[in-house]
Amino acid sequence: MKIFGSKTPIRLASLSLFMAICSPLGLIAQTSRVPAVPLVTHDPYFSVWSMSDTLTAEPTKHWTGTQQSMLGMIRIDGKVYRFAGVKPFTTFANASVDRDVPAMKQTDLRIFPTRTIYGFEADGVKLKLTFFTPVFTDDLDTFARPVTYVVWELSSSEDKLHKAELYFDVTGQWVVNSPEQPVTWSHLNLGTVDALQMGTRDQQILQKSGDDLRIDWGYLFVAAAKNPSTQLSVGKNGERRSSFIDSGKIVVADDTEMPRAPLAVPRSSREETMPVMASAFDLGSIGKTPVSRYLMLAYDDRFSIEYLNQKMLPYWRGKYKTAGEMIAAAEKSFPALWEKSVKFDEKLMNELRLAGGEDYAHLAALSYRQTIAAHKLVIRNDGVPYYFPKENNSNGCIATVDVIYPSAPFFLYLNPELLKAQITPVMEYARSGRWRFPFAPHDLGTYPLANGQVYGGGELTEENQMPVEESGNILILMAALAKRDGNARYADKYWDLLTRWAQYLKEKGFDPENQLSTDDFAGHLAHNTNLSAKAIIALGSYAMLADMTDRKNVATEYRQTAQDFAKRWEKDAVDGDHYKLAFDKPGSWSQKYNLVWDKLLGLKLFSSDISRTEIAFYKTKQNKYGLPLDNRAEYTKLDWIVWTATLADNREDFETFVKPLTAFMNDSPDRVPLTDWFVTTDAKQRGFKARSVVGGVYIKMLEDKNLSPAK
Repeated sequence: MKIFGSKTPIRLASLSLFMAICSPLGLIAQTSRVPAVPLVTHDPYFSVWSMSDTLTAEPTKHWTGTQQSMLGMIRIDGKVYRFAGVKPFTTFANASVDRDVPAMKQTDLRIFPTRTIYGFEADGVKLKLTFFTPVFTDDLDTFARPVTYVVWELSSSEDKLHKAELYFDVTGQWVVNSPEQPVTWSHLNLGTVDALQMGTRDQQILQKSGDDLRIDWGYLFVAAAKNPSTQLSVGKNGERRSSFIDSGKIVVADDTEMPRAPLAVPRSSREETMPVMASAFDLGSIGKTPVSRYLMLAYDDRFSIEYLNQKMLPYWRGKYKTAGEMIAAAEKSFPALWEKSVKFDEKLMNELRLAGGEDYAHLAALSYRQTIAAHKLVIRNDGVPYYFPKENNSNGCIATVDVIYPSAPFFLYLNPELLKAQITPVMEYARSGRWRFPFAPHDLGTYPLANGQVYGGGELTEENQMPVEESGNILILMAALAKRDGNARYADKYWDLLTRWAQYLKEKGFDPENQLSTDDFAGHLAHNTNLSAKAIIALGSYAMLADMTDRKNVATEYRQTAQDFAKRWEKDAVDGDHYKLAFDKPGSWSQKYNLVWDKLLGLKLFSSDISRTEIAFYKTKQNKYGLPLDNRAEYTKLDWIVWTATLADNREDFETFVKPLTAFMNDSPDRVPLTDWFVTTDAKQRGFKARSVVGGVYIKMLEDKNLSPAK
């Protein structure tokens, strides 16, 4: 019996042993409630979540909240239960009915960096369901493949055998932006793999841009290794679901009545005709030894991004000519990837716990796939990777510099090349004749069209720009990359731009004018002390880069400027037992999260007493669900809290600020992929969700030696 596409046939007993060995025994992750659970998480369009306490409480959804349903059922000795999705609306006795398929009891939920694992029980059978997305940051070829494995492991909890069959489907909702768009489908033979394919009829590639959008081009695939006990079928959901409920098999042939719209209205009289890609697995008799099966969910978007009016291919196209080749390779590599995932997750979770404790590891594990799923990795004609973040649930901008900045710790820790792949398109745009300002740009357009800045005055005026913010962000990140690499060769490629922006900060950065910062939701603010600190650290960063590139006179000049500014900052910003929000606002305060880079880069521009003073003061201002951003409101930013906590010089104080974030995740009434902007008194979402900035929580991992070159 050939399992997992291996070259050597593996007997079922051997497969079960393999899965048992690779199961996360002893690997503990959180079991507490989270606002939303990552399931299929690759990029801003291929991103599906469970937004309820159990996987059977409501339909799964795209991160935007639009329904993208899946249904999972199991027959145990002829009795049918659900493990995913709501009660199926099916065809029965020539009528449309809501079939009574009860939910299995959900017994467990664990979220690791690359896997989400559910546990279920019913009628003496245990089911472990894993959504496995192998986004290993040390392997870009695998990282870029848009493939999630849905893995089942079943065993009997009794000293008796149980006959079991599995069913799983996904609907046409996954391939449309709105439910009235007609879709088409096909059944493919990919050698050792059986696959179903579905996409819109019209295929308007890269024709829409914006925030609250789903993809409506390219093709979704459901694929599994060919096996006599495995069935795949595409067409009306009512027929396929009814067939499985009644017989344990999909006994209907593929539907050819297309194109047809997904018809996503719940409980519609026509809902049973909604097209689905369905699979069924006959597992035979289940005993104490686990029996395993899996399938693959994949998406081929054909073209992913338009950059300066050129359509860019997804990165995986640099290795595979077709989606079929990519899916076949994913099927073949599953055993090795599954084994690697256990080791990868265990190692990272242990590192997170060691650095920041259990609450911190919990938060970072949930942030891992969310950070990645807000980006798209594409390939330039010469093979260079570009990695584009989308500013989810804000304005939909692409390659926003003050989104790259907060998420950067994730990539600095796990793979700095992915951070360079985000910065490079920005630098190439800034070097073009289109960008004529003396400061860094804010963005490159509206996702997925990176054709030039749209924020504020765009390319036309300085109105509502973020001059100090974005210039400081780039200079600091260039220094962080240089320290991580052990050289400044990457920064040296763009020395003309860095010099221009450093000169701007030298003139404008210490006492910023009435302008926006990354916290633009709070409005314009003049004399912003936290923004001033960023500018000072950026000047110190430029001096560090100049020294690393043997520009000694420049290094001396800018180091002296940064030191003078820092001394002046301490004198002008102090307000008794803390430091002010703005130089001209006594009695105010704010999180000085930007100061963390002085510590991480070892610049030593600011006295360590400043951070100690601020940490002591912040502890008097903290609410139940966290530290407010500043004195103007009770809301906060999740990423900035962890940056501020990293200013602490002891573990106890760090955990003091992080622990309330676990309470926030447990208690928030808003079921959305982790928001970074919420109210610290009631845990309500203030705005934003599913954003990459949660990668900023990895900043704790950059302390001490961890921002040194990788060995």
